[in-house]
Amino acid sequence: MSGRLPEQVAAAGDRKEPTMKRGLTILCTLAMLLTLPRGAAAQDVRDLAIADEVGRVLTSYPRLTIFDDINATVENGAVVLTGKVTMPYKKDDLAKRIGAIDGVRTFRNDVGVLPVSRYDDELRYRVARAIYGNSSFWNYAAMATPPIHIIVHGGHVTLAGVVNSSVERMLARSLATGLGELSVTNALRLDGGARTD
Repeated sequence: MSGRLPEQVAAAGDRKEPTMKRGLTILCTLAMLLTLPRGAAAQDVRDLAIADEVGRVLTSYPRLTIFDDINATVENGAVVLTGKVTMPYKKDDLAKRIGAIDGVRTFRNDVGVLPVSRYDDELRYRVARAIYGNSSFWNYAAMATPPIHIIVHGGHVTLAGVVNSSVERMLARSLATGLGELSVTNALRLDGGARTD
């Protein structure tokens, strides 16, 4: 006599339920993936390729210095440049180079040109010497394109770019203070996209 007790039948039914739920979940996920527009994924790949090329153009442009800061966004083939440069020809050169990238549908150049000022120029060099002359930042100073950018506009200093730690972020701000600036804004980001707050 080999029959099942009601408890055993209930237990066997419980074991089938998770398998059925898992199968239903997989089926729903598959259905959702099939209904997604294929063009969206293809556009993301194109945007990524455009963003890589924009990044290559920006890093290979020889006239950008630590006193310039350029940011780019790409969405649906539209490229937007923002930031500040010290000379107007840099803005124009970058517009020509980025506008010529294959796949760029529209291009907007929101890069600002910093006004010519002897005081701002001297302040830029004082801040750069203070930061890159500190032994904590010698590894950055030795790079072909140092990651800390110093933007000075009307005596107001903005530190932009990327550092490895919060300690370096705070130290850079401290070193940029007390050099004749009116204010210091610390917009340095941490490597890896960590928050700056």
